[in-house]
Amino acid sequence: MRATAALLIPIELPRAVPMQAERRPQETIPQTRLEREGLKTVIARYVQANGETLTPPLVVDELRRHAEKIVARAGMPKMYTDYVGVLLNNEVWREHLAAVPFERRLLLLPKCLRVEDRCPAPFDELGLLCKQCGLCTIQDLQAEAERLGYAVLVAEGSALVMAMIQTGQIEAIVGVSCLSVLERAFPYMEAAAIPGVAIPLLQDDCKDTTIDVEWVWDTIHLHSDDRTWRLDLEKLREEVRGWFTAESMNALFGGEADGETEAIAREWVARDGKRWRPLLTACAYLAFQDDPNQRAPEGLRKVALAVECFHKASLIHDDIEDDDAERYGRQAVHAEHGVPVALNAGDLLIGEGYRLLAESGAPPRVISRMIRIASAGHRSLCLGQGAELCWSRRQRPMPVQEVLGIFRQKTAPAFEVALRLGAAFAGADEDVHEALTRYSEALGIAYQIRDDLDDLAEESGVTGRLKPTLPLAEAFERAKGDEKAFIERIWTSPEVAPADAARLRTLLDLLGAEDRGRKLLESYKEAAVRTLPGLHNPSLKGLLRRVIGKIFRVEIQGWCSEFEARNAAGSEARAEVIR
Repeated sequence: MRATAALLIPIELPRAVPMQAERRPQETIPQTRLEREGLKTVIARYVQANGETLTPPLVVDELRRHAEKIVARAGMPKMYTDYVGVLLNNEVWREHLAAVPFERRLLLLPKCLRVEDRCPAPFDELGLLCKQCGLCTIQDLQAEAERLGYAVLVAEGSALVMAMIQTGQIEAIVGVSCLSVLERAFPYMEAAAIPGVAIPLLQDDCKDTTIDVEWVWDTIHLHSDDRTWRLDLEKLREEVRGWFTAESMNALFGGEADGETEAIAREWVARDGKRWRPLLTACAYLAFQDDPNQRAPEGLRKVALAVECFHKASLIHDDIEDDDAERYGRQAVHAEHGVPVALNAGDLLIGEGYRLLAESGAPPRVISRMIRIASAGHRSLCLGQGAELCWSRRQRPMPVQEVLGIFRQKTAPAFEVALRLGAAFAGADEDVHEALTRYSEALGIAYQIRDDLDDLAEESGVTGRLKPTLPLAEAFERAKGDEKAFIERIWTSPEVAPADAARLRTLLDLLGAEDRGRKLLESYKEAAVRTLPGLHNPSLKGLLRRVIGKIFRVEIQGWCSEFEARNAAGSEARAEVIR
C-alpha cells in the first residue's frame, strides 16, 4: 500500500458541489436487500434502454434528471433520488470499470470500518496502516484487492484521491463511504472522467461501521473476463420458476401423471417455494458457458427439476417427522392425504430425481458422477435429520458446536448438491467440486442460522414444539444459576409452553443469544466468500458472490452524520503532505 506515495503530485483542487448538502435520514434509502437489489435491476434495465443518452461521465444535473425519471417511473418516494443517483452512476461506469486492469484500480476504504477501541493500526500521511489483526473487514478486503493488483488506501479525503488520479496511474476507483461523502466526491470523479463505483456504508456512525462485504467483493472482482456479471439473476430466477408449471414439468417428466400418487407428488413439487436450489444448479452450469444468457438446455432443466424433487421429498418427510401440519400456508401432504400416502409420494420423488439425472442426456461418466453427488448429499441429510430425531427421544441441552454440526449435515448438502450437479453437468473438474463443497458448507450453515434468527423474530418463535436451535444453545452456554436451570428445563420439555415463552424471550435478549447468532451468521457468510479465491473460473466466482448477496438480506441502519468535521480536518493535513 505504501508504494502509492510516489503517485502524489501538487494539484489545485476544485470545490465539491454536493447533490444535496443536508444530512439524509435513514428513510431516504430502501431498507432491505431485496428492495435494493430490485432497484439495481430497475436501474440496469433503464441504462440498457437509454444507453445512447447515458454516456459517462454524467454531470450532476444530468445524473439527477435521470434519477428523478427512474424514481417517478418506479413509483418510489422522491426521497430515494440521491441514492438512485449513486446507483445509476455505478451502472453507467460498470462496463468501463470491468475493462480496466486490476493493477490500475484503486480501492478506497474508510478508516471507520476498524474497531476503533481495539484497533492497533497507526496512521501516516496516507491513512491507516492495517496490522492484519483480523478484528474487522479491512484486512480481508485489502489483502484480496492487493492480491488482484489494486492500490488500496484506508483513508477519507477526496484531495488524496484526486492527486492519485492526476498522475494517470489510477484509471478506476472502487470507493466505500457514507452516502454524503460519496456524493461530495462525485464532482472530482466527473471532472476526471474516471470510472468509479460507489458502495455505501450500512450505518450512520463514524465509528465501528460496517459494509455489505459481498457487494464489495463482487465489485472489486468485476472484470471483462467474468461474463456472469452481465447475467440478470432476477430474470433467470423467473425463468427457473417457469420450469415448475404443470405443463413444463409434464414435458420434463415425460408425460402426464400416471395415477393419483404421481399426481399428488407433482402437485407438491409445483407448490410454492423459493426455488433457490434449482436456481443454483442453473447458475453453476451457466458459469461455464460462453453466453450466460443462453436458453437453458432441456438436460439442465431436468437436472434442476431433479434437485427440486429431492428437496420437496425431504420436506414431505420432515413435516411428518416434525408433526407440522402446514407448509406454504396450506395443509402439508400428510395432513391432506395421510401419512402412508405422503411417505410414498416422497419416496416416489426421490426415485424421480435419480431417473431425471439418468435421462439428462449427459455422458455416462457425468451421469455417474451426478448420481454419486446426489446420493452422498441424501445420505448426509438423513444423518443430520437423524441426529435431531434421536435427540428428540431423549432431550438434553445441545452445545453450539453440536447444533452447527446438525446444520452442516442437514442444510449444507442441499446447496452442495444443487451447485455440484450444475457444475458436473457442465463438465467441471475436481478442483471446482472441492471449492463448491467448502462454499456450500459455509453457505448452508449461514442459511440455517438465518432461519433460526428469523423464527426468533416472530411472535411465535419461542413457543411450540422444541427443536435444537442456535439461539437456545447460545443462551444455555452463557446462562448461570437459576437462568441456566430454567433454560435446561426448556431444553428437556417437549414444547415451550406459552407461560414460559415471555421469560425465555427476555433471557435470550439479556444473554445476547441473537447478537451472537448474527455474528456467527456473518462469520459463515465471510467463510463462504473466502472459499472463492481458490476458483480459477471468474464467471463461477462472480456468480457465487452474487448468490450470497441474493440469499441474505443486509439491513441499512442509517448514514454517517459526522463526516464533514472529520473529512475537513483530514483534508487539511493531507493537502499539506501533497504540497
